[in-house]
Amino acid sequence: MRHQVTRFAPLLMRSVFKKVFPEVSKQLDYWKAKAELIPNQELREQALASIKTKKFHCQGGSVYSLLAEDRWIDFIEFIVAYQTISDYLDNLCDRSTSLDPEDFRMLHQSMEDALSPGAPTKNYYAYRSDQEDGGYLSELVQTCQQALFTIPSYEYIQHYCLQLEQLYSDLQVHKHVKKEERVPRLENWYQTYRVKWPSLSWYEFSASSGSTLGIFCMVAYGMAGKADEQLARKIFDSYFPFMQGLHILLDYYIDQQEDLAEDDLNFCHYYRDEHHLKERLLFFIKQTNKSIQLLPDKRFHEMIHKGLVGLYLADPKVKQLENGKEVTKMLLQTSGIHSTFFHLNIKLYNHFKGKAEEV
Repeated sequence: MRHQVTRFAPLLMRSVFKKVFPEVSKQLDYWKAKAELIPNQELREQALASIKTKKFHCQGGSVYSLLAEDRWIDFIEFIVAYQTISDYLDNLCDRSTSLDPEDFRMLHQSMEDALSPGAPTKNYYAYRSDQEDGGYLSELVQTCQQALFTIPSYEYIQHYCLQLEQLYSDLQVHKHVKKEERVPRLENWYQTYRVKWPSLSWYEFSASSGSTLGIFCMVAYGMAGKADEQLARKIFDSYFPFMQGLHILLDYYIDQQEDLAEDDLNFCHYYRDEHHLKERLLFFIKQTNKSIQLLPDKRFHEMIHKGLVGLYLADPKVKQLENGKEVTKMLLQTSGIHSTFFHLNIKLYNHFKGKAEEV
């Protein structure tokens, strides 16, 4: 079956709900069955929890399958495997007793290897006591490698994918160490990049580094046979920092209460006050729209931008936030009618999905 890049929100939603999301569920069921066989209890629990609670990350990334054309299923296999690595490692770093940066760095070596066809897999658990995963993480890495190996032009985009991966991995190391070391490390890290992105704060730069959207976009074009170095550079510059920053800031925005309860780092807590937070979210929305104008299929990327706003603000967790309704209304108005369309459709989808699961 061939997916065409659609310019219209209703057609996009129809393709996503009827074809893309079911394929994501199929792929996640495969990895869930693999996770259930992990011998080590802690690793098994974290692998299963990451699939259960973070499925929507894979669903969001899977929308880029519309750019992969005939190879949309191959692309979904890649993004589900790669995002599952990301979510699994996030759980291991967030919920484990380890605060060792060497441990976090070694775990995230798997994400670099996943983007490096031919790279041998390693013992990614070398610096932690929980070791035996029955080959789960290595199989995820190899699934990504096999998918990328089939892209003839991958050499043109690999450099840019690895740049984004390096930023992502650095962030994960710095934000999971001892609590008193996290902010100083993140502030020092940002100083290396401040000249290039002076309009950002350290916490906004950190948020921008925490997304995988740029990688998914490049791989999707690669699978369609359209990627070259010029396009890869355009995608990098268009997605980083603003599209990726908007993505993760919205993620942190809806998780504020949860992160307070868990004593987890949340970048939205570093704004001076709620007015400052709203002001900067609006800034990211406007800059994202501006930065994607030079991309091919710009209407598609505009839909991704607007879909992010609609998706995250449709999450039930927004109801728990002080002034969540007011902020939602303001951001949707700024983003335009398509964001509102996505917002309402996703709320309906979540409502009926919840009802179906109760039956």
